[in-house]
Amino acid sequence: MSKTRILTGITTSGTPHLGNYVGAIRPALASAGAADVENFYFLADLHSLIKAQDPAKTQRSTLEIAAAWLACGLDPGHVWFYRQSDVPEITELTWLLTCVAGKGILNRAHAYKAAVDKNRAEGEDDDAGITAGLFMYPVLMAADIMLFNAHKVPVGRDQIQHIEMARDFGQRFNHVYGKEHFVLPEAVIDEQVATLPGLDGRKMSKSYDNTIPLFAPRGELKKLIAGILTDSRAPGEPKDTEGSALFQLYQAFASKEDTAAFAQAFADGIGWGDAKQKLFERIDAEVAPLRETYETLMAKPAEIEAILREGAARLRALHATPALQRLRDAVGLRDLGTAVAVTGEAAAAELKTAPMPAFKQYRDADGKFYFKLVQGERVLLQSVGFDSPRDAGQRVAAIKQGEVGDAASDFHLGEGVSEEEVNAALAAFVAATLEGEGGAA
Repeated sequence: MSKTRILTGITTSGTPHLGNYVGAIRPALASAGAADVENFYFLADLHSLIKAQDPAKTQRSTLEIAAAWLACGLDPGHVWFYRQSDVPEITELTWLLTCVAGKGILNRAHAYKAAVDKNRAEGEDDDAGITAGLFMYPVLMAADIMLFNAHKVPVGRDQIQHIEMARDFGQRFNHVYGKEHFVLPEAVIDEQVATLPGLDGRKMSKSYDNTIPLFAPRGELKKLIAGILTDSRAPGEPKDTEGSALFQLYQAFASKEDTAAFAQAFADGIGWGDAKQKLFERIDAEVAPLRETYETLMAKPAEIEAILREGAARLRALHATPALQRLRDAVGLRDLGTAVAVTGEAAAAELKTAPMPAFKQYRDADGKFYFKLVQGERVLLQSVGFDSPRDAGQRVAAIKQGEVGDAASDFHLGEGVSEEEVNAALAAFVAATLEGEGGAA
């Protein structure tokens, strides 16, 4: 049974926080036990270099995020768990995709456009301070996904565009090189997964410096929750749950019943101090057991390093290296001793200047009736023998209408002819026939 491949990554640009846990780690691990799913979890350390250029911070963040996944229950023996930079095939595929990616599409990437707009607002040159890394971020993300032909990628709504771009790059590569080399991934938006607000009410994000570290010590966690922004309504005054960061955080960690009770407490005028205490107790009840495991793992960085390296080695041997070799072959980065076949756009270009393909029907010495598809003096297809000219003629007529059917039962490739050449020739012939310009039988 074919498994659905799901790929999830977290950029190693800071300490894991509650938003990472609720929005990525917890829902991703919920699917890890499904029999029909193959999960890929990776640490996006190459992506982190676009923003974080502090080597010590990058190293520390990689360790913290790896330990967080493991502490939350990820079993590296049953899923693919690896560090992006340990799989060099990802960066090589990035270049292959770069060579088919449209610059116009990259110009429209949200992050790049936002950086340009900021420069314009400040009276700077459009590209001031913008690195090629930021510009090419979507291509690296596409390589992360398509090296393993992932079917689904859980993302936030702000990342949907990147999945659409990956699909575009994959379609272009498939078209240029004449084969379905890549599965086109789908973005998965789980409406049940909350986007957590941070301390100031905005989306919890390292960029806003408003995060609550996932494994903050108990005392620090309580202090941070006490600092969550609230309004000035006093105890006894009814309070709105709508737009309340405090309520949204509680909801992400509580059952439906407990959330309903908390909503009623808001309506009854619970004091903000009491509400924050209830939130602290709720979050700490879930995180405390994980925190203990996390602290144990953080004390053994060499063991985490070994887990990541082993994961990458297995992944490369079974998936990445064979996949990249097929793609290298597809683009022509081949052993020079192998036969050369003309495929994809190159084949299409040759067809434009080559004679129009034509079908020839004839009766051979064995008394059977045959047809062949020729292009000039070259035989592209040769049919099997038919008992009557009518049978052979009907088969040719069907092909002229685009009904190729089970080709292997009716004809075979000519000597030295590739399947891609035949497909291109048939497509040209059928298109010309439908336009009234086709070859002769």
